[in-house]
Amino acid sequence: MTENRTDREKMVSGVGEEEPGKIDDALLPEPEGVFSGQQTVKKKKAGLNKEERAYRWMVRRKKGRLFIKKWLATVIAAFFAILFLMPIVLTITNSFMSSSEISSNYGQVFSTSDTGGKTYISEKVNLKFIPDMVSFSQYITVLFKSPDYLFKFWNSVILVVPIVFFQLLVAVLASYGFTRYRGRIKEMIFFIYIILMLMPYQVTLVPNYLVSNWLHLLDTRWAIWLPGIFSPFAVYLLTKFMRRIPISVIEAAQIDGAGEWQIFRSICLPLCKGCLCSVAILIFIDYWNMVEQPLILLSEDTMHPLSVFLSKIKNGEIGLAFAVATIYMVPTLLVFLYGEDYLVEGITYQGGIKG
Repeated sequence: MTENRTDREKMVSGVGEEEPGKIDDALLPEPEGVFSGQQTVKKKKAGLNKEERAYRWMVRRKKGRLFIKKWLATVIAAFFAILFLMPIVLTITNSFMSSSEISSNYGQVFSTSDTGGKTYISEKVNLKFIPDMVSFSQYITVLFKSPDYLFKFWNSVILVVPIVFFQLLVAVLASYGFTRYRGRIKEMIFFIYIILMLMPYQVTLVPNYLVSNWLHLLDTRWAIWLPGIFSPFAVYLLTKFMRRIPISVIEAAQIDGAGEWQIFRSICLPLCKGCLCSVAILIFIDYWNMVEQPLILLSEDTMHPLSVFLSKIKNGEIGLAFAVATIYMVPTLLVFLYGEDYLVEGITYQGGIKG
C-alpha cells in the first residue's frame, strides 16, 4: 500500500525522471473535440478530392470536345480548300501537256458540229492532273508564235490599269466630301450610290450602252473606262472607312491651324492607306475578269481583253486555253500576294491611330 501510494505521488508530483510540476499527458483525458475535429478535416479533404477530381474530369472533357471540334473544322476547311484549288491545279498542270494529249482528254467534250453547236460524244471527262510528258509547246505558241494572245493580254492591262487609278482618285475625293460635310442632300446621294452598287452589271449594261451610243463612244475604250472610273463601289467602301476616323483627331488638327487640304493629305490619306490598297486589289480583280462589258461595248475583236478569249474557247484552242489561263492568273496572284497584308488591315480596321 505504501509503495503504491509512493508511485502515485511520484507520477503526480513529477518525482523521478520527469521534471518537477509536469504532468504526464498520457494520464490526462483526451479532449472530446480533438477526435471529432480530425474526422471533420479528413471529411473535408475527401470532399475536396472529389470536387477536384470532378473539376479535372470536366476540364478534360471540355478539352476533348474542343479538340474534336477543331479537328472537324480543320477537315472541313481542308476539304473545301482542296475543292476550290482543284481547278487551278488542273489548269496549271494541263498547261504543260502536249496538244495531242489534251485533245485525247478533252477533244470529245469540246467538239463542235457543222452548225457550230456543241456535240458531247462522251459523257465522261478524262481529268488528268499529271501529264504523261512535260511539254512547253503551248507556252511557246502563246508567247512567240501567236502574238494575238499577247495583244489581248496588253488590252487587258490598258483597260484595267486606268480604271483602278482614276477610280481610286475619284473615290477618295468623293469619300472625303461625304465624310466631312454631311447633310440631307449628301445622304440622299450616298444612298443612290448604295443602290447603284447593289445592281449587277447585267442591269447597268443597257444604260451604259445607250449613254455610250449617245456620246458616240461605242467601240472605243472610253466606253469601258468611264463607267469603271465612276463606279460607286470604291466610294462606298472608302466613305465607310473614313467615317471610322475619330473626329477628335480632325478637330485637333483644325485647332492647330490645319486646312482641309492638310487634313486630307496628312491625316485621312495615311490612315486610309490599308483601305486604299484593299480597294485597289478588289477593283483590279473585278475588272481584270470582266467579260460582259467588252462583248457588248466593243465590237472589234482586236480590242477585246484576254478574258473574252477565255470565254469563247473553240475546238483546236483547248490546249492554248490552259496556257493562256495560267498566264492570265499570274497578275492577279501577284497583286493579291503583294497586298494581302493591306487587304487584311483594311478589313479589320476599327478606327483610331496606331501608337
